[in-house]
Amino acid sequence: MADRIVKIPGADHPISIEPSGERIVVTVAGQIVADSRNALVLREADYPPVYYIPRGDAEPGQLTRSAHATYCPYKGEASYFDIPAGGERSRNAVWSYEAPYSAAGAIKDHLAFYPNRVDAIEIG
Repeated sequence: MADRIVKIPGADHPISIEPSGERIVVTVAGQIVADSRNALVLREADYPPVYYIPRGDAEPGQLTRSAHATYCPYKGEASYFDIPAGGERSRNAVWSYEAPYSAAGAIKDHLAFYPNRVDAIEIG
């Protein structure tokens, strides 16, 4: 996956996944929750890009699995995590496709963060 873009076939709008090439740092309540130089960026239609950070680049003690789940017809079922340090605002702040469809397999074992549920997602 290192130097290529994956396009998801069958999507009725453009979706691509590629290495971001940038350092991504996520903070909540003054604490670094994730810090990665190996993130992927997923671009889907006209939505803002979403950075998927490898699980190993997140602080495991900062995340608590929640019961929330959603479904995407192109990626599969997403599970969610809370960030307790962020309080109520950071409930279901993180999602992950633990068994994505094969076309989106690159984001397996990665985490994505809602920008409005964390203090910052620094890119650069």
